[in-house]
Amino acid sequence: MVFTVITSPQTRRISRPCGPRPGLGGLPRSEGRVPHRPVEDMAFAVARFIQKGGSFVNYYMYHGGTNFGRTAGGPFIATSYDYDAPIDEFGLLRQPKWGHLRDLHKAIKQAEPILVSGDPTIQSLGNYEKAYVFKSKNGACAAAFLSNYHMNAAVKVRFNGRHYDLPAWSISILPDCKTAVFNTATVKEPTLLPKMHPVVWFSWQSYSEDTNSLDDSAFTKNGLVEQLSMTWDKSDYLWYTTYVNIGANELPKNGQWPELTIYSAGHSMQVFVNGKSYGSVYGGYENPKLTYDGHVKMWQGSNKISILSSAVGLPNDGNHFERWNVGVLGPVTVSGLNTGKRDLSHQKWTYQVGLKGESLGLHTVTGSSSVEWGGPGNKQPLTWHKALFNAPAGSDPVALDMGSMGKGQMWVNGHHVGRYWSYKAPSGGCGRCSYAGTYRQDKCRSNCGEPSQRWYHVPRSWLKPGGNLLVVLEEYGGDLAGVAMATRRT
Repeated sequence: MVFTVITSPQTRRISRPCGPRPGLGGLPRSEGRVPHRPVEDMAFAVARFIQKGGSFVNYYMYHGGTNFGRTAGGPFIATSYDYDAPIDEFGLLRQPKWGHLRDLHKAIKQAEPILVSGDPTIQSLGNYEKAYVFKSKNGACAAAFLSNYHMNAAVKVRFNGRHYDLPAWSISILPDCKTAVFNTATVKEPTLLPKMHPVVWFSWQSYSEDTNSLDDSAFTKNGLVEQLSMTWDKSDYLWYTTYVNIGANELPKNGQWPELTIYSAGHSMQVFVNGKSYGSVYGGYENPKLTYDGHVKMWQGSNKISILSSAVGLPNDGNHFERWNVGVLGPVTVSGLNTGKRDLSHQKWTYQVGLKGESLGLHTVTGSSSVEWGGPGNKQPLTWHKALFNAPAGSDPVALDMGSMGKGQMWVNGHHVGRYWSYKAPSGGCGRCSYAGTYRQDKCRSNCGEPSQRWYHVPRSWLKPGGNLLVVLEEYGGDLAGVAMATRRT
């Protein structure tokens, strides 16, 4: 956060954050379009607050950040914590937002002594136009804010014997009560947006996560258990494993496979029967609960059902966190058998916290050397991938392009970059937006039809000149050919 403070011997008012409000859907979501606030409206909000006697402005955020590791809350909050901030998460200026706000506060600073010495008087200049006048001790006009609250129409106003042009939904600042040194809707800075330049591609080796083995830490309980009460957030993952014994006369003779139905409190899960993958399902930001329903191949005798439940961030807003549930809470049923539907919810289940690759430390140099890696296992679910690379030349910030992948996590030299999930946002709702009028988070949005997040920040301090280790855990299956490292520059 960045705070702008005008000191005063008297009590002054404090503004609410300028930006999307956290916890009310304003945070960047793993599955949603990205809200952004036009700088003209941000400047208008700050100037309007100051003109009414405010003195303390909290920007949320002024410098964007990154939810490295598994620190992204939510659930379903993106790794990026950029917020369309004036300084982006890579430390680069986002123009014109940064420059326009800089000029705004320069103008406010020019009038600081008079702004903190008393409250303004208000003059009507028209139906939608007002002047907020700060006077000196002798009663003369010392500083003024000229406001036009009309959302569509510009206007020319007369104040103190002079004419001033006010664009729609704008405020002009007159630090000397004569010269308009800044107008919130008049952006003078050019638009200079940083861009990504791919410079490094990778040669991959892969290792398939074992979906059948259980180690000494596995435990058995009757019935289904809530995930977080078992993992204590030591891992995003919890295996639910049970067995189904099918008699010789239970399988239908028409060749139709039995139907497996699984209800989960969220957030994502993959289903394996007898070691074979039968797909994945996931919930969403508004409703993390999910249901798997599909036909699976079973045979006479014992059949192993393995469910990998995955948490995608923990709640970071609201109350009663203890009531939030994750994992397979059931019921879990098998139907389509000749003997009817069978409920597996209350039988014995074996639980394993985390993945085998996690316990082996495959994301580290030492751990990755403990197993035999094969050729690139492209587009395979639940697979670890590794590659060695040299750091890009120069000092520009770097990022990983994960837009071609599915869902998972990644590490560079043992440092956890974060979760990634290339969920595509809906294609509608990202048209042109007007800065004028009351801001709301669904008013101005970008990223429609694009992956929820494509570029993932890798701090330069994590890199060596050569021999850097990149490890990717892919849950759903993705295209490794699209993964690249890029430099970011304006």
